[in-house]
Amino acid sequence: MKTQLLKVAISFTVLTIVPLACLYAQEMSIIRILTLDSLGAAQGVSAIADDLYVYGDREIGMMRKYSTDDTLSYAGLEYQFTIDGKDLINHPTGIAWNGKNTTFIGNSIRLNKEGTKWKAVIHAIDWDGLMKTKTLDGNLLATIDDDACVQGTRPEYVTYQGKSVVATSDYGPKGNEVRLYDPEALITAKKTSEDGVLVGKFTCSAWVQNLHWIAEKGILVLIQNQIEGRKWRLTYLDLEASMKAGKEVVLKQIDFDPADELEGFTLFGDKNQGLAVSSSRKNNAAITQITW
Repeated sequence: MKTQLLKVAISFTVLTIVPLACLYAQEMSIIRILTLDSLGAAQGVSAIADDLYVYGDREIGMMRKYSTDDTLSYAGLEYQFTIDGKDLINHPTGIAWNGKNTTFIGNSIRLNKEGTKWKAVIHAIDWDGLMKTKTLDGNLLATIDDDACVQGTRPEYVTYQGKSVVATSDYGPKGNEVRLYDPEALITAKKTSEDGVLVGKFTCSAWVQNLHWIAEKGILVLIQNQIEGRKWRLTYLDLEASMKAGKEVVLKQIDFDPADELEGFTLFGDKNQGLAVSSSRKNNAAITQITW
């Protein structure tokens, strides 16, 4: 299926909190809007090796592989988060992959229509096996109850004090945290509240849909909505400073015009471009240009 492409000019608002020049994006603009089909509602995007993986909650949880060219070409490869044909990760929220440690995929499950009750689990996955078989059959290593969360889970690898750890964040109006988990303790745990899993945490602002780690700059990006389920926001944090302060230390906050539900964002290629995805069925992906 072909990706539809529409060129647009989008305005945005930038709020600078801490003036640390060249560490964070000085300017960001949306240069193209695209439609990625057959995803259901897109839930996130990860840049892995030289490709982009966009995941969604169609009739099953799944993801598709795309090239990193300007047209975001679909590579014809689809991966289904099923075992024996049955949906396992029905609402994927976050893929923690770094090519060294175990891969983790989050599943945030709404238990009531009001969205006041959630069950969050983190699945440890054999990534290479998933790439070969294109399902989770034989590739599920462990399932961990993320009972330390407030609302949902969204794993992403970050580096903290020289070690790779799994970051995750809450989605809610208040009481939200970014938590760091030890991946070695996580894979053997039944739940994230067990001793030795939590490395540390800090409080963060509302409506975080996903996380993106910029390793070269030590920046954690909160992929957010400005209000519940609506309007796009990217918040750049100094991770080390946030952990030390016990609360988010904001380098820059960027608000974009689209009014739908931003779900995921990643830098790719030379890190001067990014891809943002929303839950809409059309015009659900945006390529951004970034000046550092």
